Amino acid sequence: MVYTYRPKGTCSRMIEIEADDNLVIQKVEIMGGCNGNLKGIAALLKGMTCKDAADRMAGIKCGFKPTSCPDQISVALREMIKKVEG
Repeated sequence: MVYTYRPKGTCSRMIEIEADDNLVIQKVEIMGGCNGNLKGIAALLKGMTCKDAADRMAGIKCGFKPTSCPDQISVALREMIKKVEG
């Protein structure tokens, strides 16, 4: 399954997550934002379950912003889980 999410409150413009039937992350692509950092995060997420990744990144803030790219990835992952599990 591929899930596309438009983050809110961050520099990134779009997040695309690919996961298998067991909700294990196969690939993450983030458009916009801090390119090197987000490529690193995407590489670390590969092979993690959507739930574990969302739990680890939820609530991370970027400076004085109430959210961050990792936090928005966690939002996208939770929406993806909800869509699959109903």
